[in-house]
Amino acid sequence: MGPALLFAPADRPERYNKAAERADAVILDLEDAVAPDAKAQAREYLIGNQLNPATTMVRINALDTPESTLDLAALARTEYRTIMVAKSENPAAVAALAGYQVVALCETAAGIMAAPALAQLNNVVALMWGAEDLVASLGGTSSRFADGSYRAVAVQARSQLLLAAGAFGKTAIDSIYADIPDLLGLAVEADDAVASGFGAKACIHPSQVAVIRGAYRPSDAAIAEATELLAAAEDAGTGVFAFRGQMVDGPILKHAQQILRRA
Repeated sequence: MGPALLFAPADRPERYNKAAERADAVILDLEDAVAPDAKAQAREYLIGNQLNPATTMVRINALDTPESTLDLAALARTEYRTIMVAKSENPAAVAALAGYQVVALCETAAGIMAAPALAQLNNVVALMWGAEDLVASLGGTSSRFADGSYRAVAVQARSQLLLAAGAFGKTAIDSIYADIPDLLGLAVEADDAVASGFGAKACIHPSQVAVIRGAYRPSDAAIAEATELLAAAEDAGTGVFAFRGQMVDGPILKHAQQILRRA
């Protein structure tokens, strides 16, 4: 899935197909996007309005809540087998979700600390982090400064999750950008996500999809340079060589190969 993953409230079935048409994958949300008194109806909508399971995941409530049991009962009546587990903290509880591909959403202090253990589970295919719940779990009030940049604790959590996912070969998904009109700020953050190694980025509005896709799509110039660099490496036939005045070794070649894979 990816690179643009669009959240859609599960209690708004009229948005399901629109989200599927506009994004690379849809996250049907049974957790924060749905009011407590609307969750039962949201599950019925989930069952009665099914999207393509290959490009859809369902965010369920935290596993230590009664709501998650009801969510899983509803999912058993669908073909959806990729789920995002809100506030993932307990590796044993996540491991017990047999038959599902799990995206572990690490959005509390305990979740970030558990990220390496979660990443090692066979049924976990990806890890995602969330900034606002994380800061709330610490007793804070905001994950970002007034200019939109992350506070130090959020930067550290983002990095820790990326490293945990990468260490065990799992996809890392970057968190949402909540300031919907600020597409320039989103572009900067998405560019950083790509350069850092996140495999996808979640979003909350259709207008954000094109920006994320644009960040993940290499420019023609980047493709041409990567192609030329890899051709030069074949001609050089050595471990280290110079290209356009810069030293090139194994890691630089991997960067170029990744650009061509994204292309």
